[in-house]
Amino acid sequence: MTPNPLLGVLFHWLGGLASASFYVPYRGVRRWSWEIFWLTGGLFSWLLAPWLFAGLQTENLIGVMAQVPAEIVGLCVLFGVLWGFGGLTYGLTMRYLGLSLGMAVVLGLCTVFGTLIPPIVQGDFADKLLVTVSGRIILMGLVVTLAGIVVVALAGARKDAALPEEAKKAAIAEFDFKKGIAVAVFSGVMSACFAFGLAAGEPVKALSAAAGTGPLWTGLPVLCLVMFGGLLTNGAWCAYLIVRNRSAGEWIGRVNAPAGPSSGPAQAAGQEPARMGDVVVRPGEAPLLVNYLLCALAGTAWYFQFFFYTMGESQMGKFGFSSWTLHMASIIIFGTLWGFAFKEWKDARPAVRNMVWSGVALLVGATIVIGYGNMIAS
Repeated sequence: MTPNPLLGVLFHWLGGLASASFYVPYRGVRRWSWEIFWLTGGLFSWLLAPWLFAGLQTENLIGVMAQVPAEIVGLCVLFGVLWGFGGLTYGLTMRYLGLSLGMAVVLGLCTVFGTLIPPIVQGDFADKLLVTVSGRIILMGLVVTLAGIVVVALAGARKDAALPEEAKKAAIAEFDFKKGIAVAVFSGVMSACFAFGLAAGEPVKALSAAAGTGPLWTGLPVLCLVMFGGLLTNGAWCAYLIVRNRSAGEWIGRVNAPAGPSSGPAQAAGQEPARMGDVVVRPGEAPLLVNYLLCALAGTAWYFQFFFYTMGESQMGKFGFSSWTLHMASIIIFGTLWGFAFKEWKDARPAVRNMVWSGVALLVGATIVIGYGNMIAS
């Protein structure tokens, strides 16, 4: 199949929309501790959805997996475990900085590491980005992407610096700029490991293609391995919190359990934010069916970002590594839109709002530039 970079950009935008939106359903979860709704949604993200969709779209999935060398499996899972640390602290960043600023900082770092390190490690950075016209265009798109990220992050910092503490707390209940930036740096670096896991899984894609899987779907078995690594990290931490906080009963409607520390996404709307050591008694009954459905929706949306990512990457030709930049840029674009929807920017000065829209415009332009560079190379 001839690569179609413009179609690839569209797939990356769909993936970015899914990623930026996954957090929204969690806001509707009621009377569940963080570890309960995070693990419930995560089982859909890291286990059920990857194997379901890979099984539907991959020819002889079990046969393909049986042929994968053990060292490739180990690398993919290892990078998934490291990515899991980024995912855990990603939600904590949203809690301290909000959707728009938090995503800009985390994903900015993730863009740099996830895009540039694979070709550097493979030794073809110069051949891919410096020698050809298409490569230089893509490199320019990367620079524009970073410029857009910086502009969005600066706008967020100026907005937060100008607001009184009361206004900050009204928009983001537990706003803490310094703590949020520290967590965001760690999250951004570790989250980039997902790109390394996908690069390590290239032999799996080749095996899937050899089995007769269509080009759009060859990356789905790789997701099964990398996301399983994420399950190990997140599952271990959630299990620790469940045992420590005795919160397992919440799955069947017991809501008087101690609340765990908010080490992931902010506590669901309607709950008091829990801190380390706090015990929160939640009167009433948890709406179990609604909670399970919301967690399933959130977890599946989280998976779909990578589902569309693999589809987009399949259309980018020899510059497939630039897919990571497109993915990150689209997440920031849609994350910023969600930030406006949740009124995180309502008290910002007009000049600051114009600044963030300028950053979004740069990111949109960057996706077009990178798509064009891939197009003339295909």
